[in-house]
Amino acid sequence: MEILGTTLRVCVDDLETSVAFYERLTGSPALRFERGGVSVAAVGCFLLMSGPASEIDVLRKVTATIAVKDVEEARTVLTGTGAKVIVGPVATPVGRNLIAVHPDGSVFEYVDRKAAEAG
Repeated sequence: MEILGTTLRVCVDDLETSVAFYERLTGSPALRFERGGVSVAAVGCFLLMSGPASEIDVLRKVTATIAVKDVEEARTVLTGTGAKVIVGPVATPVGRNLIAVHPDGSVFEYVDRKAAEAG
């Protein structure tokens, strides 16, 4: 499995104030989208998230987002090495993702940029 990079996940109360800070910090503009009632802004290597406590509390459990070349390959490697896939793979607006629990209890999201298979 080829790991292409990592995104740090940050849950915030005030997305607008946080976006302004992280845009200045990184020198990068925010890419914004909504997902499941959560407002998200990707700024450099940071993924800022704000929304209802019920959604954010779940998101806080995910340590980081790991970009991979192929989520299906990641699933095979993860399950073959003792991790448990708890969600996915599923299509997202920019590719596919899955959520896995590593044997040590850490929770990670794995993402790729492949379009969903036409079915």
